[in-house]
Amino acid sequence: MATQPAKESIDVVLADKSPLVLAGLSHMFDVDDRFTLLATAADGERFMEAVVRLNFDIGIIGWDMPYMEGRAVLKALRDGGQEPAPRIIVYTGNSAPGIPRQVMHMGGAGFCSKRESPERLIETVLAVSEGRMVFPFMDITGPGSDPFSTLTAREQELLAALAQGHTNAQIASELNISLNTVKFHLKNLYSKLNVRNRAQAVARYLKGDLYS
Repeated sequence: MATQPAKESIDVVLADKSPLVLAGLSHMFDVDDRFTLLATAADGERFMEAVVRLNFDIGIIGWDMPYMEGRAVLKALRDGGQEPAPRIIVYTGNSAPGIPRQVMHMGGAGFCSKRESPERLIETVLAVSEGRMVFPFMDITGPGSDPFSTLTAREQELLAALAQGHTNAQIASELNISLNTVKFHLKNLYSKLNVRNRAQAVARYLKGDLYS
């Protein structure tokens, strides 16, 4: 039986809010014959337009982007049923310790910090293109010591929405659930994080001390 020829290059689309970062990454992937850079985007919405318009292997996106942040991009890809969907690597300078875990939970394939060398990002893309998951070390052996690991996917969505300043009514509308259901989830969320109200929950989320 004839075998399929090996793919000559890895098709990549980039998204980052910084024109300087986008220019640097574009040059890095342009000059490397292992990759074909199909498009760049300055925000999450334009990246999602590329997902609809193009068929590519790897998307490298920022976490904090205008119009549509990295988390929203991952959620849209997870819920949208796009086939074939690109594998997503989040490349960010945001040092909040909970982000890699969120990327993993939302279906991302890899995470790379902008504090790492450019070579590290290249290695991450190559590994993800081979079907591997690439994340920094996260201790998941003791879930009881990590409140974030006890949150359900819905509770994680609510926590992110709280951090963005959304009201209960806005959250109910966005997630298509009732206000009573929002209040139920928030009660469980506060209990798991050992906080009394949304202000304390948001403070822990933004400080990244969910692991303390």
